[in-house]
Amino acid sequence: MSSEPGDPFPRAGHDHAVCVREALDRAAALCAERGVKLTELRRRVLELVLERHAPVGAYDILERLAEERGRVAPPTVYRALDFLVSQGLVHRVDSRNAFVGCVRADGAHRACFLLCRECGAVAELVDPDLDAAVEALARRAGFEIGRQVIEIEGRCAACRALEAAA
Repeated sequence: MSSEPGDPFPRAGHDHAVCVREALDRAAALCAERGVKLTELRRRVLELVLERHAPVGAYDILERLAEERGRVAPPTVYRALDFLVSQGLVHRVDSRNAFVGCVRADGAHRACFLLCRECGAVAELVDPDLDAAVEALARRAGFEIGRQVIEIEGRCAACRALEAAA
């Protein structure tokens, strides 16, 4: 979930409650438009993923649901996450074995993530030029891309600024 153009990480003072509420509303509208069900459980799993601007693991979600509802079977959470991924509402961040909300759930795109190794924040970038470059490289190699996720680890501007101020 991005905060502003040019700054893919949330800024200080970012109203995250509004961010989450708008994302949930968009998800409900998209699911209705597509004729698929955003069940109460799927919506709650999506909400738990959206609670932070950082990757969330399936077992973290499972623990939160268990606190709210009692025992929940892991396959239930994985099925909900599979649905959310299939609808483009969340992405899987492979290097973290976790999930993040999608900033462009309304259209197909390839994901590129900036992952801050210090604060854990994640920013999703959508860049047609990057997609075209990767597609061209694959085509030259005779390769057909099935799934593409680019993960770039480093430090966000806020963490670098904290270090500079220290």
